[in-house]
Amino acid sequence: MTETDNNSIGRVDTQFLQLDLPDGGFRLENDRALPAITVAYETYGELSESRDNVVFVCHALTGNAHAAGLHEPPDPDDPVAWWDEMIGPGKGIDTDFYHVVCANILGGCKGTTGPASDNPETGKPYGSAFPEVSVGDIVDVHRLLLQQLGIERLAAVIGGSFGGMQVIEWAIRYPETLERGIVIASSASLSSQALAFDLVGRKAITSDPDFQGGDYYDSGRSPSRGLSLARKVGHITYLSREIMAHKFGREKWQEEHEDLGSSAGSESRLDRFYVDTYLDHQGDKFTHRFDANSYLRITQAMDEYDVVAAYGELHEAFKRVESKLLVVAVSSDWLFPPEQSEALAHSLLKAGKPVSYCLLSAPYGHDAFLLDVEYLSDVIRSFLPWVGPSKETIAKAAAKARETRKDQAIIQGIIPPGSKVLDLGCGNGDLLSGLAEGNGGHRLGLEIDIEHVIQVIERGHNVFQADIDGGLAMIPDGRYDYAVLGETLQAVRKPRLVLEEMLRVANEGILSFSNYGSWKRRLRIFCRGRVPRSADQQDWHETTNLRPFSYADFVDLCGKDRIRILDVIPLSNNWLGKLLIKIGLVNLGASAVVVRIAPGLIDGGDE
Repeated sequence: MTETDNNSIGRVDTQFLQLDLPDGGFRLENDRALPAITVAYETYGELSESRDNVVFVCHALTGNAHAAGLHEPPDPDDPVAWWDEMIGPGKGIDTDFYHVVCANILGGCKGTTGPASDNPETGKPYGSAFPEVSVGDIVDVHRLLLQQLGIERLAAVIGGSFGGMQVIEWAIRYPETLERGIVIASSASLSSQALAFDLVGRKAITSDPDFQGGDYYDSGRSPSRGLSLARKVGHITYLSREIMAHKFGREKWQEEHEDLGSSAGSESRLDRFYVDTYLDHQGDKFTHRFDANSYLRITQAMDEYDVVAAYGELHEAFKRVESKLLVVAVSSDWLFPPEQSEALAHSLLKAGKPVSYCLLSAPYGHDAFLLDVEYLSDVIRSFLPWVGPSKETIAKAAAKARETRKDQAIIQGIIPPGSKVLDLGCGNGDLLSGLAEGNGGHRLGLEIDIEHVIQVIERGHNVFQADIDGGLAMIPDGRYDYAVLGETLQAVRKPRLVLEEMLRVANEGILSFSNYGSWKRRLRIFCRGRVPRSADQQDWHETTNLRPFSYADFVDLCGKDRIRILDVIPLSNNWLGKLLIKIGLVNLGASAVVVRIAPGLIDGGDE
């Protein structure tokens, strides 16, 4: 392959490999066998001598091996590589570092053995005789491909949508083979709504008279009308309501047709909605590049995939996982809605596995992971090992922050080595990094800002993108020894809920916050009539603080909500404040406080 510019893969060629199979062929999960399998695949970037830099990309439902670069000449029916914006030098999956492999799936029609392939036993296309396949079968075939290429372990497996299901199966089925996995806009099983769309799509194909029971290859006819309709139905699920309204609305265009009810040669004009013409285009284009039998087999494999049915519970299945995982959801996705991704992350956490989760805001619906890669590219790049151009900058910023944030140094001193820690509102991960230096326990950050999330991931920590005002439902009860809320309580909208949730998920809570009852802040109001500035010296119109409160206010709230204050460490950077603290006037002297809390006594006097 050659590269034509600084961020393009350039020309690539699809390669084909016939797998070395044992006597009896490849045994499928349904106990049927395929006598021979050819796999179409492409590679990008150089393979390292130690063969430890391989990233395997799993394509989505109707994708193929052509994930990046250019074919010469281009395929007229499929001219554009489906993830070219993501794969290449300096991109999200950086080919300056990684050797990327993407392969067409078993049952497909883009070079890997599928229903349109010749059956070695008959010399004719399989057609209806091609067996049903599973996600497990697809992963097994790709595993055999990599082994035959001399690759035993993967730096990462990445996939979106149906490709994300393959990543889940990789992590469960071959846990020892991958270092990291990235699951994008996917789930452990389809919802009943998504199943319904697939069922209608398959019915459209099998009801087409030209389907001929699946044996249409030698007839000169194919079920193009049914396949086109199936694609239209499926394509509706890939777009969001917002993007469809923006692109089409209820706009119409006029199309000239011969008026068969009038005299010869006369014409009438028919109004059609723009969305109708768009779907027609998508359906017609699809029939030129895809096979109806492959569509039936692949959608069936996706519909049948169900981790819970196979293992009883998600977290039980995920106990097999050994890799670090990243789960990415798309805000406007209603085919694989964010709550399904949250369920994956929650179950991985419940199983005690290292997992990060982020929710990307994008208007495009399910297809956003293919169309809107700005933050997705950054997230993937930060999660993959080795790569991260800003890591040195972040490390310097973290060192500087640890010098200036006294509360973080105190919190680090409170938490014993080996503790399980949840950092709420973790920012760019300074506290997590500080704890990592001398603490071998499990650590997780929660942060709402996507840029901070990316920085935390890049620094090697696990993080969930979440709004803590919405509660911590994704965190199991009693999962942590300590929940930390550093300089954040004054910025939340529901402080009582946050405190309650902290003490649900952890044995103890540790908080730091600015004390707006200090003498300096009182003096500012008394002398100047101005609202006290925040700890970082921001004015009222710049600060994110919503509830400037005092230490005394916090004590009152703890009394109302039956929260025990275990320890108070007042902080002051001036001699008068330190003196006031020394004589017991904490609320007057402290500019900030660090507080340890725990659940109080419940009715009846029991802990």
